[in-house]
Amino acid sequence: MKVFLGGTCAGWKWRDELQPLLKCDYYNPIVKDWSEEDRLREVHERETSDYVLYGITNGIKGVYSIAEVVDDSNKRPEKTLFLNLYKEDERNFTKQMSHSLKAVENLLKSNGVKVFSGFDGIKEVAEFLNKQS
Repeated sequence: MKVFLGGTCAGWKWRDELQPLLKCDYYNPIVKDWSEEDRLREVHERETSDYVLYGITNGIKGVYSIAEVVDDSNKRPEKTLFLNLYKEDERNFTKQMSHSLKAVENLLKSNGVKVFSGFDGIKEVAEFLNKQS
């Protein structure tokens, strides 16, 4: 079994915490110098992995990861996982983003996606994936 580790690539390095916990194969799309070959491999890995995990943190700078997870939730909900690691703080815009991501969670759940969130989310998603392999 293989899992694609998609989602936020800036800020918190959540993949570094998750990878040692996994007992299955995984594809980490983060590379030092992104190339067209890397893009093509990412597309292939996303399409062929048994599970596609999207981890979202405060490092999110764009909306494409959200678009990808929503797209996958419609096309392949049974293999799509969402890991919401976004942490709200005292700044108003983080409260808005937190509420928005909660709405995304609810949309994904209604499509049949497994959602993990909060402090224990990394451990919980690793346990889920390890049970599947």
